[in-house]
Amino acid sequence: MLNAFFKARPRLRVALLGLAICAPSMAVGVSAALAQDAARLTAPATTPFVSDRLSVEVIGQGPDVILIPGFGCSREVWRVTAERLKATHRVHLVQLAGFAGEPWSHGDGAFVQPVVDELDRYARTQGLERPALVGHSMGALVGLVLAQQHPEAVGRLMSVDSLPFFGALRGPQVTVEAMRPAAEQTAQSLLTLSDDAFRAAQVGSAQGMTRDPALRQRLVDWTTGSDRRAMASAMRDVLLTDARPGLAAMTTPVTVLYAADADGGAPAAQADQAWTSQYAPLPGAKLVRVDGSRHFIMADQPERFAQALDAFLAD
Repeated sequence: MLNAFFKARPRLRVALLGLAICAPSMAVGVSAALAQDAARLTAPATTPFVSDRLSVEVIGQGPDVILIPGFGCSREVWRVTAERLKATHRVHLVQLAGFAGEPWSHGDGAFVQPVVDELDRYARTQGLERPALVGHSMGALVGLVLAQQHPEAVGRLMSVDSLPFFGALRGPQVTVEAMRPAAEQTAQSLLTLSDDAFRAAQVGSAQGMTRDPALRQRLVDWTTGSDRRAMASAMRDVLLTDARPGLAAMTTPVTVLYAADADGGAPAAQADQAWTSQYAPLPGAKLVRVDGSRHFIMADQPERFAQALDAFLAD
């Protein structure tokens, strides 16, 4: 969002700036199994989870849904969704370290892979059995990598305006190595801009990210409240993560929502080309274009997003 590379493709820039013991009788055994299932679906997580990579707020009762925010964002970006789901689902609201005031203690170290590892550990230690995962932008990329590396940790995945390789927006022939100079330049820009220049860049970027003025202000507050070292590390990793080679072998059901907006966002034809080409190797991928929306589909088209999410969870 800050470098010349993305300024060259302003309409697609927003794509960046988005997881039994046998009983004496058969009757007793069946009853016990049913009771265990009911307890798993309704009881809150009981094992404390401590991580310096992420924190999780759990609300509601029912089947498990993990919500992961995108680059620089707070878990509050999912608050409306979580409040709507909590009557029927147990919702796990993830907050990534370093973003929106969350502490960061990892300098310029890796960002994406450690988050993937911690989400896998969270699912295992909390006893989550193939939860649904919904990720926005970078959060969806994290979810995609998690599903590839630990398919048992993700029952299904909804990717919200995210791509397996953001670098390919520069062209289908671009490789990770070809993207490395741009990724390093972007990370360095995040670290070296003055506070005033950084805020101005965030204000400008937010205009293209959402139609919602209130969310624009929150985006600026979240990103300017983030640790810039975390943002630089995250951006570098996002630009250098190519999940496309693992798509063909995936068995996790994936629904892909992507935005198109003739007035300031990605034109429909360009969005169709980018998303369909990148997700083509993924067996059974369900792609849904949401028109009249910029990057934050859940804010720009809340009713359509809610309908798509309900259909995803009901499959």
